[in-house]
Amino acid sequence: MMRHSMSHVLASAVGKLYKDVKFAIGPAIDNGFYYDFDLPESIKPEDFNKIEQKMREIINSNLDFIRKVISKAEALKLFKNNPYKTELIKDLPEGEDISIYYLGDWVDLCRGPHVENTKFLRGFAFQINRVSGAYWRGSEKNKMLQRVYVYGFDDKQKLKDYLTMMEEALKRDHRKLGKELGLFFISDYAQGMPFYMPCGMIIKEELIKYWREVHKKAGYLEIETPTAMNRSLWEVSGHWGHYKKGMYSFTIEEEDFAIKPMNCPGGMIYYMENMHSYKEFPLRVGELGKVHRHEASGTLHGLFRVRCFTQDDAHIFMLPEQIESEIKGVIDLVDEVYSVFGLTYHLELSTMPEDHIGERAEWEVAEKALENALKKLGKPWKLNPGDGAFYGPKIDIHIKDSIGRTWQCGTIQLDMQMPKRFNLEYTDKDGNKKEPVMIHRVIYGSIDRFMGIITEHFAGAFPLWLAPVQVKIMNIAENSLEYAKEIVALLQAQGFRIELDDRNEKIGKKIRDAQLMKVPYMIVVGEQEKEQKLVAVRGRKSGDLGKMKLEQFIKDIKNENDIKAIF
Repeated sequence: MMRHSMSHVLASAVGKLYKDVKFAIGPAIDNGFYYDFDLPESIKPEDFNKIEQKMREIINSNLDFIRKVISKAEALKLFKNNPYKTELIKDLPEGEDISIYYLGDWVDLCRGPHVENTKFLRGFAFQINRVSGAYWRGSEKNKMLQRVYVYGFDDKQKLKDYLTMMEEALKRDHRKLGKELGLFFISDYAQGMPFYMPCGMIIKEELIKYWREVHKKAGYLEIETPTAMNRSLWEVSGHWGHYKKGMYSFTIEEEDFAIKPMNCPGGMIYYMENMHSYKEFPLRVGELGKVHRHEASGTLHGLFRVRCFTQDDAHIFMLPEQIESEIKGVIDLVDEVYSVFGLTYHLELSTMPEDHIGERAEWEVAEKALENALKKLGKPWKLNPGDGAFYGPKIDIHIKDSIGRTWQCGTIQLDMQMPKRFNLEYTDKDGNKKEPVMIHRVIYGSIDRFMGIITEHFAGAFPLWLAPVQVKIMNIAENSLEYAKEIVALLQAQGFRIELDDRNEKIGKKIRDAQLMKVPYMIVVGEQEKEQKLVAVRGRKSGDLGKMKLEQFIKDIKNENDIKAIF
């Protein structure tokens, strides 16, 4: 309520400072609020201070938020010079009362609620963050507006803590680290489609290797389905009617095809290829499938929002009575995987959206099944109404990183529509044909996005098992180079990723360069180490670890690597 009220204060301040302003919308968001403006001039960072000052003047004026209810005709007359408000009003049903809020001489179309008076906002801490472009109603066909984002919290310490977190996030930006550490880049020739460099490929492959390891142990089979399939498949699945704008399509020999935006329909085709018995259930089928989605260019963001990515999908075909145990099995897998990265999480139950397929009664059954499973798990969860997939409700898994940010990665979607649309069947114990229940689920969500998240989570200082270069060997002088090469060979024979720095540079510079590349361990060898057959070891975090036998060092890092220690 305070953030919503502050968005009106922001709009009123901008209206007093700039001429010919047309006001669009201004909601509250998780870390503050924003307002969209149509202005003949640009709002610049140097203007932020005067806008904030004007906002404080308005707050200190003790103005009431006055609500009035008017008719649609009155609203159209009141906002006749504002095309944005007029459009919103025209979209409202005939005969519906319309609420407006006055703040001094400024008025806005708004459902509310707000605080009673600006005096209740005096302790509210805020700071303008940035101005960015935003299309009216999110459509590229509409005019670009100026969106003013403001951080806002109910006390100064919360704002201070948030700003500190944002400063830390800036240092951890995976796009910056991706370039510095040689992980990935995105070319203008393929916007939103990452190019992985050798170091990035090592991390990606280690994530995939670990995924295969835990899924094999959990009883999953792995398949691979085609990248492009014909239109009829996507019509059966419902994606052609509900997701066509997000798909890349093309024609071959007068037949329409689409590159898959998700793996699910391919999983259905795999199931249909053979007859199935209830004895096979639960049938757990995983796929590391590359998918492509037509995301708007303005939404693309490093590895977080891309147009092609590898999804760690899986589909579980089962009996109705196996729903709760299979959901528990997926959550157990989530616990195992996320704990390896030091990530905690919370759960949200997302229910039927407006744009859905299937009958409401079917959705209610599915939603109840997920709710019962959550209750039996005994983990805290919250309801997220209307945010389910178009084919079924879901449990979304939101992880928390090392600086307190949350990310939605894993999801468990209960689908009672896809099996019906594809006429999936199994033979029950009485020999009758029945329709299986199906769960869609991901753990990483997208390997690419997850890689971006853990890059920021670890600030690029990956644990030993993920680090592209695990140990860097450095010789002090030419006379210790051969000994350094012997160490390289021995460590490589043990399967470690090793790099030799034999440049004609001072050892201090070599150490600093290795630290900048966030290498977990450094071995320094000189004449003394060569004569004593020892190695001088430095840790990325622990610093000088002293001299030791190479066999002891190998034993220590092998254990650290095998248990996937975080630090």
